[in-house]
Amino acid sequence: MSSPRYAAIAGWGMAVPRRVVTNDELAQRLDTSDEWIRTRTGIAQRHVAGPDEFTSVLAARAGREALERAGMAPEAVDTVIVATCTPDRPFPATACTVQAALGMPRAGAFDLAAACSGFVYGLSVGSALVQSGMSRSVLLIAADIFTHLIDWNDRNTCVLFGDGAGAVVLRASEQPLGLLSSNIGAWGEGETLMAVDAGGTLLPATPALLEERRQYVYMNGREIFKHAVRGMCESSERAVADAGLTMDDVALVVPHQANVRIIEAVAKRLELPMERFFVNLDRYGNTSAASVPIALYEAVQQGRVHAGDHVLLTAFGGGLTWGSALIRWGA
Repeated sequence: MSSPRYAAIAGWGMAVPRRVVTNDELAQRLDTSDEWIRTRTGIAQRHVAGPDEFTSVLAARAGREALERAGMAPEAVDTVIVATCTPDRPFPATACTVQAALGMPRAGAFDLAAACSGFVYGLSVGSALVQSGMSRSVLLIAADIFTHLIDWNDRNTCVLFGDGAGAVVLRASEQPLGLLSSNIGAWGEGETLMAVDAGGTLLPATPALLEERRQYVYMNGREIFKHAVRGMCESSERAVADAGLTMDDVALVVPHQANVRIIEAVAKRLELPMERFFVNLDRYGNTSAASVPIALYEAVQQGRVHAGDHVLLTAFGGGLTWGSALIRWGA
């Protein structure tokens, strides 16, 4: 039997924490304001995980909804991929925790770490598993509790991030649906432009490092901006061209939701109107790997995506990593 040529997106789900933190709430404890944050980022609020809402909990919630929407029993899933840079524990993989929580005892499970580009990377890997015939179905989840990595006294970073999870079910199809092409890349020399230093084998989290607050994310915003726009645009152009299409064929662009200024710069460089971009960062902030699937979920639910539409997903993250995927919508 020949392997299927495509991996259609058969189901989708999302989950965010209960607590919402507005800009006004941050302004009560920081030297900032709602206007300052909105003007520079486009963000109005974000969801922040509580003590009982860790990465696997949000991931399982999003995954469960995706399975229900696909009409698929958990035991029918062959592989579980969780794209995250904030796992529950260093090991085992958070995907194993999710596999157990959702009742998929026979599915392979592993995590994928590509920071904010994680969902696009995961879509490339998950689709390849289906297309090769190694898996008939894949549950791909992107989930991050990024607020655990931020210093709430640093207004340059704490206003940017939120927590959440998004998921899709990839299912074998002979129809030209799902991922048509993707382009992923990285520039490891830029790893210190955005990073968390303490907590790994390079710099274990000693009391001295914790006192220096090295367990929190830091970033060079100006340099990140330039690399983000370049990486997202170049990978987008290549992904669309590799699918044998042009930007005119793209019905909607779903970008990583980091900063509205980045999205506007990408739109300008790709010579596309902002009306062709889906933006929801005003309500969620930057949810890292989860931002693209959450935005895709809302775009579908709001009727912005229809059967047969070509949708461009594009992201950029620490690493530095970037990636774009051209999908054709439909199950």
